[in-house]
Amino acid sequence: MEARAVTKFARVSPRKMRLVVDQVRGRSVEDALTILKFVPKGCAGIVAKTLRSAVANAENTQSVDVDLLYVKSAEVGQAGMWKRFMPRGMGRANRIRKRLSHLTVVVDERV
Repeated sequence: MEARAVTKFARVSPRKMRLVVDQVRGRSVEDALTILKFVPKGCAGIVAKTLRSAVANAENTQSVDVDLLYVKSAEVGQAGMWKRFMPRGMGRANRIRKRLSHLTVVVDERV
């Protein structure tokens, strides 16, 4: 039985978060958490927290062995954007788009 956890509107661009998520997809939960501990990216903590939440959901809603869980899928999607303006020369302004992302982690029991 699979369990999932979702983090919405994380203040990280999806492109940066996908670099971290690609490293843990398909691995066992224990290996994935170890990898996330040593990844030198800021969003590794967000991914680890969401993964721990998915494991807790699996443990509390179904009777599964936590040692047999693996990351079945992990997807990062584009959320909204914060739009800001940066002053430029000669009275002009440039738009700055601060991107947000949604993260979905699904864990399942390996047969």
